Amino acid sequence: MKKTNSQKGYEEMKRITIYDVAKEADVSLATVSRVINGSEVVREDTRVKVQEAIEKLGYKPNAIAQGLALQKTTTIALVVPEASYFYTGQIINGLIDVAKIYKYNLMLHTTTSGITEMNDIIENIIKSRVDGVVIFNDKLNKEELNQLTKYQIPIVVIGNKMSDETIGSVYVDYSKLVYDYAMQCIKQGKKRLALVEDRKNPVMIKQLLDGLNRAYADNGMEFDGYLAIPKDFHSSYDFLKKYIQKGITYDVVITYRDSQAMAVLNTAKENGISVPEDMELVCILDSKYNSMARPQISGFKIPDYDLGALAMRLLTKLLNEDTEVEDKEIELSYVFTPRKSTR
Repeated sequence: MKKTNSQKGYEEMKRITIYDVAKEADVSLATVSRVINGSEVVREDTRVKVQEAIEKLGYKPNAIAQGLALQKTTTIALVVPEASYFYTGQIINGLIDVAKIYKYNLMLHTTTSGITEMNDIIENIIKSRVDGVVIFNDKLNKEELNQLTKYQIPIVVIGNKMSDETIGSVYVDYSKLVYDYAMQCIKQGKKRLALVEDRKNPVMIKQLLDGLNRAYADNGMEFDGYLAIPKDFHSSYDFLKKYIQKGITYDVVITYRDSQAMAVLNTAKENGISVPEDMELVCILDSKYNSMARPQISGFKIPDYDLGALAMRLLTKLLNEDTEVEDKEIELSYVFTPRKSTR
């Protein structure tokens, strides 16, 4: 049957890669690479299966695929979203210090979008022959994790609780964090809590919202203080400036980042609302700027350095094929730092 122009165009757009071959043959990337390079360590039945997959898909190995190294390179790739780069300084320091101990080098990659670009980056990482990957990505979910597992390379995710055969994670339970804080507030009679939406960190906000919903439910109430920012507002400040003029008041306002906390503080001052006398303010992700504000903003100290150090240590364990890793999900604690924005 003759192919139409649209069919030909689709086939040209859908480039068959070494990953497609590995998936079709149900083998690892390393096995496909061995077959491509004529290695003698591949079992005959496996070799036949890979060759059949190559023929079926019409895969043509390129120079990069043919040159994919099978030996260790002592290089680890670190993937960091640009939106989170400011908050990852201590995390990177922890990664570097542990990497030095185990004689690994770090290769930094940045990303600005979701799983589509993440797949492209991971593909480039594998082509550059790294031994493992550390991903700092609070937008990564279980569905996207399933997309990453096909690469058959040890991966540690910082920020999300997830694990698989070759994947581990180091994280802080933000849902529990805000649940505990909300329970304490309610016990003290502060029942009107608000959470400001953060469009740059939707997964973290989802965790915080879950914790608040559970805290209110456990006290026989319903949480209705989620301040969703309409799309026609370009910043938290613009939205809060309009919102606060409606006269709606809260006992405590919670933000995820310091810039949003500053926006709350400024709009409150502009509208004659005193912090903390009239309204308290808490920033989940504490930073040095919170202590520079007036009044100083209360927040939660997250062990950034430990997140990086433990992530790298976990990855070294995953890279050691002779070691069985029992705990692939490492949860770290946090400390509330009260300052002048809370009573």
